[in-house]
Amino acid sequence: MNDRYDAGDTGYGAVPYEIVGYDEYGRPVYRQVPAEQAPQAQQAAYDPYAQQQGYGYDPYTTGQQPPASPYAPGHQQPAYDSYTGYDAYGSQAPYDPYATGTAPQDAGGYDPYGQAASGDRQPLVAEQTAYIPQQAGPAEGTPATQDGPVAQDGPVARDGTAAEATGPGPAGADYRTEQFAFVEEPDGDSEDVIDWLKFTENRTERREEARRRARSRLIALLVVLAVVAAGGVGYLWYAGKLPGLSSGSRGGTAAPVTAQKRDVLVVHLHNTVKGGTSTALLVDNTTTKQGTTVLLPNSLALTDDDGSTTTLAKSVDDDDTSGTRDQLDTVLGTSLQGSWRLDTPYLQNLVDLVGNIEIDTDTDVPDPDAKKKGAAPLVHKGQDQTLSGKMAVAYATYRAPGESENAQLQRFGQVMQGVLRKMSSDPASATTTVQTLAQILDPPLTDKDLGTFLARLADLAKSGDYKTALLPVRPDGTLSAETSDSVVKDILGGTAKSPDAGTAVRVSVQNATGVKDDTEKARVVLLNGGFTFLEGGSASGTEAASKVTYEDAADQAKAAEVAKTLGLPAGSVTKGTVSSGADVSVVLGRDYKPSPS
Repeated sequence: MNDRYDAGDTGYGAVPYEIVGYDEYGRPVYRQVPAEQAPQAQQAAYDPYAQQQGYGYDPYTTGQQPPASPYAPGHQQPAYDSYTGYDAYGSQAPYDPYATGTAPQDAGGYDPYGQAASGDRQPLVAEQTAYIPQQAGPAEGTPATQDGPVAQDGPVARDGTAAEATGPGPAGADYRTEQFAFVEEPDGDSEDVIDWLKFTENRTERREEARRRARSRLIALLVVLAVVAAGGVGYLWYAGKLPGLSSGSRGGTAAPVTAQKRDVLVVHLHNTVKGGTSTALLVDNTTTKQGTTVLLPNSLALTDDDGSTTTLAKSVDDDDTSGTRDQLDTVLGTSLQGSWRLDTPYLQNLVDLVGNIEIDTDTDVPDPDAKKKGAAPLVHKGQDQTLSGKMAVAYATYRAPGESENAQLQRFGQVMQGVLRKMSSDPASATTTVQTLAQILDPPLTDKDLGTFLARLADLAKSGDYKTALLPVRPDGTLSAETSDSVVKDILGGTAKSPDAGTAVRVSVQNATGVKDDTEKARVVLLNGGFTFLEGGSASGTEAASKVTYEDAADQAKAAEVAKTLGLPAGSVTKGTVSSGADVSVVLGRDYKPSPS
């Protein structure tokens, strides 16, 4: 590329110009070349980014006079296309800012990135510098040459003095190229503002979202607390335990006892020494947290499988626990979860396992193993008596001469409640106690079920939420309306459904023949004769003669008919006391001869 123009050749004068570099927009910057330096300038290699030439000319280090400005008076700048690098006459070589073109042979290699040139001179390195007009002296923004900064307030003439700028504009205006700084507005500021706005907006949205979530959690918590509180108050209202609120204040309607949940287990105590049974229901009301032992008299009338009427004692003696449980369900209108046959030896072991019991005894009980009469009683009458296993069995099965059956039944209930007070409230421990008995239970009852059930009752017995109630029955073994309200309905939540006796004569039969099968044979004969059979159990001893007893004179003829049906002599009919729930009582003696089957 030719970096020098001769104004004499182009018609602009005899002063040559030299390109010293390019501004930030690609336009060439010229300077005058003095006549004495022209040959040397022509041999200089062109490097637009060199530090020794260009914007910062240092007259103090090079020893040369400052070049004349092309804008000085008397000089005209040739027309030049900043985009192609040609002057108005096309004599200038095209400008290649990336040094991809081929440079003239006499010029140094052009390297815009400051690499070494092919000539003898060191290539110059251009510095892109923003210029700010300065009034005097060197300051920041002043371009620097290789040797240091030079204060330069404007174009200089050939003699080194400042020259007035010429060009368009008002007359006399002093415009210098250094007064024009082309500075682009930084895009980073606007982007920073946008980013800050986005950050502020996002942070605000996050805060609002956090507030919404907090409000949602608070509302959910309040709803849960309200439901729990309402449920607790409702339960207390339902159970009648709400302070200051009686059953009459709940709109006049008490909580329905049938809606309460109960677990009921029937337990049969078998006296393996003297014979006889005692039956009770163990009730766990899980709704009211109340436990109860309901004592069932042996005279309770039940409906047998064949539709005939029988008694509780007779049903239990048949060793059909499942059948008895179903019959009790029918009569009481409740649901029994299982049957527990508790023989007296197991009761004795159970009391010993729990560590004896303490109860209030109502009578002295003689020692059944005493060798002579007048021996000290095994159980003494009094409060807070400590009973061992043997003593507890003796007390639970004792019935004094002339006492009603219910007296003995009440003692059995005392012993059961005393056992529950000493039983562990922990289901696992209670189950271990049951398993230690090594007792075979009637299905579907299991050791774990029984242990868990007794543990719950034990907890109620220890807290004082336990009681014992006797189921009252009529003389014929049926249940009265009063019985239905006080025990069957309130405690068991059932409805009494006693068998209808109708017009059939109810006959209670007690076996004193010494032959167990005689009872069953008498039952068959009476049922076939149209009578209602009631089980009276077996006598402790035998009787020589049979007896047929009636209590009401209107029943004398009925008694005579019973004696005839059984094959007993007419002289066996007498007036006296009959068994509870019966019209006629029969005691079979050794003179009874069953009819051949």
